[in-house]
Amino acid sequence: MHPIISRFLRYVSVDTQSDPHSKTTPSTEKQWILARQLFEELSAIGLQEVTMDEKGYIMATLPSNVEKEVPTIGFISHYDTSPDFTATNVNPRIIENYDGKEILLNKEEDVRLSPDYFEDLLLYKGQTLIVTDGTTLLGADDKAGITEIVTAMEHLIAHPEIKHGKIRIGFTPDEEIGRGAHHFDVEKFNADWAYTMDGSQVGELEYENFNAASARITALGKSVHPGYAKNKMVNAIGIITELAGRFPKQEVPEHTSGREGFYHIHNLTGTIENASIELIIRDHDQKAFLARKQFIEELVAELNDKHANCIDLEIKDQYFNMREKVEPVIHIVEIAKEAMEVLGIPPIIKPIRGGTDGSQLSYKGLPCPNIFAGGHNFHGKYEYVPVESMEKAVDVIVKICELTAKKF
Repeated sequence: MHPIISRFLRYVSVDTQSDPHSKTTPSTEKQWILARQLFEELSAIGLQEVTMDEKGYIMATLPSNVEKEVPTIGFISHYDTSPDFTATNVNPRIIENYDGKEILLNKEEDVRLSPDYFEDLLLYKGQTLIVTDGTTLLGADDKAGITEIVTAMEHLIAHPEIKHGKIRIGFTPDEEIGRGAHHFDVEKFNADWAYTMDGSQVGELEYENFNAASARITALGKSVHPGYAKNKMVNAIGIITELAGRFPKQEVPEHTSGREGFYHIHNLTGTIENASIELIIRDHDQKAFLARKQFIEELVAELNDKHANCIDLEIKDQYFNMREKVEPVIHIVEIAKEAMEVLGIPPIIKPIRGGTDGSQLSYKGLPCPNIFAGGHNFHGKYEYVPVESMEKAVDVIVKICELTAKKF
């Protein structure tokens, strides 16, 4: 089996789903299983200064092999997977020489991966795809990124004729719940800049992302026998659904693209006495982002006036658009762009409709654009990754290291 495939399959076989309701870091105990494996593997392939702290943050160094002073660069990925879809018993399947037709992922549940719906599949006709069995996510987000970084470091160690400066790598927990960079020690990492390997399609190069916040809105009601409830019952479910119905119908993920922001209600629970919704708020534009949060605050205030102050709102900022921090050092984007062009990969420079550890790290003093890792349809059973895309990502990492040494 191809080494990059076997490495990837080994990583995705470990369930590392994170938990937004946990107060620990990592948020789940099972993330430690892969973290410990990675810690051991990095030493085994020959990296130096391999560390793992008490919160599961892994760092390692590939020393410079040039005599001149060269900037220290980093490559970062996260090892947790989304809490929104099961990652237990991931059972990948390898599709060699993909023929461009529909793939039956699961016969029993009639789950099909079709280019009629997922048009990007046609980009990879003739390539080797790794797909799910139709019951779990795959975990390419972001175990493809980890696979690529480790493989690139292994390649550089095996080929000392490729000249490079000092390279730092970092693997984090809990990126999927917005906390991946919360405890990342930028001073300890000690790089001039870094790249997250956490994008999708081959060629993606991103240094803009959403401004992001989460919100939880809770209504408290009063339960009374329905036969005698007039002017007495307060139905929290009704209040919450009334509130949810006031959000703009077109400003949701399924109706937006590019730099368009959205509200995304992703969880609704409730009884007559206690009901709540959880949502995320996203916008690339800072003013529009603030306006979205203000809209929610005003909506809650309006309905509190109507329903005797029974609604509670909690909004938490998660991360901000890294463009402000990357543009002053735009040469780090240009190096990645040149690396792709040299390799014959057309760069696709566009805003991220999401976030990466890089957005928070950029605000902590480590400018950190994002580069493709190759996967598609993240966070669900239709997720897949072409092997050739992972190989190209490895090539880009190696070329960035080489170009940085040449340019400084």
